[in-house]
Amino acid sequence: MLEGRNIGVVGGGKMGGALIEGIISRGMVGASALTVADTEAGRLEELAKAYGVRVTADNREAVRGADLVILSVKPQNMAEVLSGIAGAASKALFVSIAAGISTAFIEERLGVGVRVVRVMPNLPALIGEGAAALAPGAFATKSDLDLARQIFTAVGIAVEVEESLMDAVTGLSGSGPGYAFLIIEALVEAGVRMGLAPGVALKLASQSLLGAAKLALREEKTPAQLREMVTSPGGTTLAGLKVLGEGRLRETLIAAVEAATLRSAELGGRR
Repeated sequence: MLEGRNIGVVGGGKMGGALIEGIISRGMVGASALTVADTEAGRLEELAKAYGVRVTADNREAVRGADLVILSVKPQNMAEVLSGIAGAASKALFVSIAAGISTAFIEERLGVGVRVVRVMPNLPALIGEGAAALAPGAFATKSDLDLARQIFTAVGIAVEVEESLMDAVTGLSGSGPGYAFLIIEALVEAGVRMGLAPGVALKLASQSLLGAAKLALREEKTPAQLREMVTSPGGTTLAGLKVLGEGRLRETLIAAVEAATLRSAELGGRR
């Protein structure tokens, strides 16, 4: 679906770079079809060398004449970026991955009728294992949504949600890798305290979470049922889970998602 389209990417950071790599490695378009803008000259040089894309420090130049524009900038910079590119690509589809920024915010600044799809990806997109949620704006078509989905399935999975739920998605999967890394960090520390070498503890902890996650996705059983499968009466897992229960791990994780969800709403000016 991307074949023959020109793509402008505003923001060539980690996530922007991951999308560029996914698009090119999947053969969706050639490198010459992409123009990337970023404020850091060193980063532009890296992207040009790694992928052969055209680069520029001028956002307007990157989007001029583009069929698709990926907005990969920080939420606090979005208003300034939109002001700078308004009118440069009036017929383009705009795909935004900025946390908290609504499609209406973008539509208001780029003009009535502009097609926008809002996406919340996450960090594992860097290795093609991301989880992204998509929500269409008021003027986006089904074809627009399909196009955005194609891009993000190149770096993981993609699901569609109502835009009113995007803050919740941000709190859950957008920030979720951060929670997982903290859990891995704690498990590694525990393993080291119990006598394991740090490298061994890291491999065991990371693979344990990876394997558990794959089971949760592939099995028809619920996470609770899978947990019961590994929890024997009077066994080691039960002893560990008892401590986690006393420490209110479940409630703490829920509170973390709620806090991140509220912060996403704040970034979008909805609180």
